[in-house]
Amino acid sequence: MDTKNLATSVVLDINQIQKILPHRPPFLLVDRIIELDPGKRVVGLKNVSMNEPFFVGHFPDFPVMPGVLIVEAMAQTGGILALGDGGGHPNELADKLVFFASIEKARFRRPVVPGDQLRMEVKVLSKRSTFIRMEGKAYVDGQVAAEAIMICAITQRSAAASNEAAG
Repeated sequence: MDTKNLATSVVLDINQIQKILPHRPPFLLVDRIIELDPGKRVVGLKNVSMNEPFFVGHFPDFPVMPGVLIVEAMAQTGGILALGDGGGHPNELADKLVFFASIEKARFRRPVVPGDQLRMEVKVLSKRSTFIRMEGKAYVDGQVAAEAIMICAITQRSAAASNEAAG
């Protein structure tokens, strides 16, 4: 992969992201993938707009992006790694889901406000057939806004649905 021009090139646009991730607006929290080293590392962007629905109540006089949604944005970015590099057949990817199994060492360093652009950098720490452990950091203007270790379970959508019906 040519690493010289990665910061200026779009690796995956929003349409390609939606072919990989099952999330949809207003809960799709990654707008673009700008770097992708399959199975190892991914960098995604989220443009934070005043139009985000959570700003209505969090907080009306001082809009701040909820920390749990910043972690979710990092996890969705990591989901690109968990579900492959986007080269899989859409039907194959459509039957896979990624669920949080654990969130460790979550830290929030600065507020994220309308007009900010989150740069989520996520790297794989370890991967097994159905679990992936990732380290994520979200930056605004080069400063760490949040960071966390995320452990996610990869499952077939059909298996998740049958477990839900059984429970």
